[in-house]
Order: sequence, then structure tokens, then C-alpha cells
Amino acid sequence: MKTRLCIVTGSRADFGLLRWLMQDIADSDNFELQVIAVGSHLSTTFGETRAEITAAGFCLDATVDITMPADSPADICRYTGTAMARFADTYQQLQPQLIIVLGDRYEIFAAASAALFCGYPLAHLMGGELSEGAIDEALRHSISKMASLHFVANDTYRQRVIQLGEPPERVFTVGGMGVDALHRSTPLSRVELEQTLGAPLLERNLLVTFHPATLATTNTTTDESPDAQMQALLDALTALDQTRIIITFPNADAGHKRLISAITQFCADNPNALHFASLGQQRYLSLMRYVDAVVGNSSSGLAEAPSFGIPTVNIGDRQRGRMKASSVLDCPPQPTAILEAIQLCYQPEIRARAKNCVNPYGDPGAAKRIVTALESIPLTGLRNKHFHDIAVPPSRTEA
Repeated sequence: MKTRLCIVTGSRADFGLLRWLMQDIADSDNFELQVIAVGSHLSTTFGETRAEITAAGFCLDATVDITMPADSPADICRYTGTAMARFADTYQQLQPQLIIVLGDRYEIFAAASAALFCGYPLAHLMGGELSEGAIDEALRHSISKMASLHFVANDTYRQRVIQLGEPPERVFTVGGMGVDALHRSTPLSRVELEQTLGAPLLERNLLVTFHPATLATTNTTTDESPDAQMQALLDALTALDQTRIIITFPNADAGHKRLISAITQFCADNPNALHFASLGQQRYLSLMRYVDAVVGNSSSGLAEAPSFGIPTVNIGDRQRGRMKASSVLDCPPQPTAILEAIQLCYQPEIRARAKNCVNPYGDPGAAKRIVTALESIPLTGLRNKHFHDIAVPPSRTEA
């Protein structure tokens, strides 16, 4: 009898990373794939991207609806609680033998919490990473502590998960899921891409994604707020001539509605700019082959863009602490600084550096490595684990 592996996906972003793992699990003689969609997958605002899951050939075994009419921090807290309760019911119906989650989103935190309380073992992908400018940082490490198995992008992240007390024999370095995805997906040609976009690419082209910096939603000055940071980015983009600007909507974090409104108005005022609720993995990765740079504060600018040999303008603190290739240019969320960083992306020295950079998120093959590991691990008794202590230097008062 096949072992039931249940993958939870909460957004266009994590489905793009999970897609090939889902395929390899479905193709395995040892496993039965179950899929749960939650969060922005079910939202028309974000393109109702559960359709991308079924279009890729997967069956949705369940959906967990947490309708999101508002987006304050308190609202996000309520959605998380609602999701946790509904995941408990869903798990009881599906009876998975291992639940697999990726990353650090609040809906994934709810899925992991429900698994812990309901007694289902959990595998966590992409633990050990840092994003010190977002609440995702705390959620990611919390999910790691709830998990029994860990699959990380590189040895630095493996060491960090072990530092949390996780047993080393349960932490596997498999490479980056995004690197895997870009090597396994079939790219669109420029003509095909332009047809799907509904507009031609120009002499210069930028791909822009900017998410709310969730640690800046409270207790910050007006200049540091997510709204002000987004406006700084749009002010910088306004100064660009003969440039096709392709903007994807932010994720469903606190404050996303005002950012979406600002993007929509910007594109209405600037005919060279296009906005999309979701590009889908194929279009998104295809665009990276033709744009001059990736701009914003999305992890894809750090994890995937370097593999295409293009620069990334990384704005603000959202991704602070995350490993970066030499192709990444950091800048504060200020119009002049952002514009200068974008202009640097066209300098021969920066383009050459991006072309020759090494992506710190590893080589392709992550999905197959995960399946191989799962096929070799006894999946019973996983919830019982020991805390792995490591040596810690004494504090000054102990010295």
C-alpha cells in the first residue's frame, strides 16, 4: 500500500516551487499524492491560482478557504486561527501519513500547527533561511521546530536548522527548489511570451515584485511604512524611459490591498507598465530570460534570478539576512537610491558580474533528492525526536 504524502500549497509562489516535487511524488511507486490548496489560491484578487494546480495535471483533494476581505495585522491573525481549525478537519478527512509544507507564510504556519496538535508528522522545506525584515522569519523557524524532517537549500541553512535543536540525521541538503523549477520548466519564446502578456517587450524591460515589509506595518514612521516604500519604488519607475515594466501583485500579507491599489493606478497612468495578479510559473520564469533585471523585495530575486545571469535590485530589509549572489544590488526604499540601483543594472561591469555569478541556492535536482530521501526513511515514529544540543560559548557573566 502506498504512503499518503500530503502537500499544502498556499500561493502562486510556493506552488511554483512545489510543482516538480508534486510531480515526482505522483510518479513514485511508493507514494500517493494528496494536495490541499489554501489562502490566495482561492482568492479572485490574486488570480484564483488553484486553477494553475489543476492545469498542471494535479487533483485537489481539499481546499481550506480563509476568505480575506480585510488585511490588517489583526485580520491576518484571525485568518491564521480560522485556517488552523479548518486544517484540523481536513486532515481528519484525508488521514495523511506525512504532511509536507514549504517556507514561512502564515497559512503554512496554520497548517503546521494543526499537524502538530492533531498528531500528523510534518516535513518542512526551505527552513534555516533568513528574512529579518518580515514576520516570516519567526514563522519559518517555528515551523521548523514543529517538523520532524527538513529539506534545505544549502549547508549553511542545514547548520541553522540543527542550531534550532533539530537532529542532524533528519536535516537534508537538497538544493534550491526554485533552481530546480527553472531547469525543469519549458520556457516560452519571446513571441509566445509577448502574446500571453498582451503587449510587446521593449528595448529595456524590468520584472517588478514588491511585498509588504510586514515588520514595518506597526511601530514605524510614515517614511518606513509599506505604503511609503511602494510609493518610493513607483516614483523611481516613473523616471524610466523606453522601459517595459511588468509588475506582479504582492502576496496576501497585511497591507497588500493598498499596494495593489497603488500598482493599479500606476499602470493606468503609465502605458509602458503592465500588472498581473499572477503570471504563473511558466510566464514568470520565461520573463526572467528576457528582462534586464528583477526589482523589488521578493525572494525570487535572490533565489532564482542569479541563475539567469541578470542583476537584482533588492529594496529594503524584507530579505535581510538571506544569502545573496554577487548579482544582487541592495538599496534603501528611497526613490533616488532605487533609480540609481536600476541604472547600475545596465552598466557593463554589473552585467558581467551577474552573468558570471554563482547562485548560492545550489544545483538542480532538489525534488528528486527529496523523494529519494523519503523513500529511504522509515516514515513511522517520526514525531518522537530528540533535541540536539550544540556547544554554546559562555556568556560574559559565566566567564
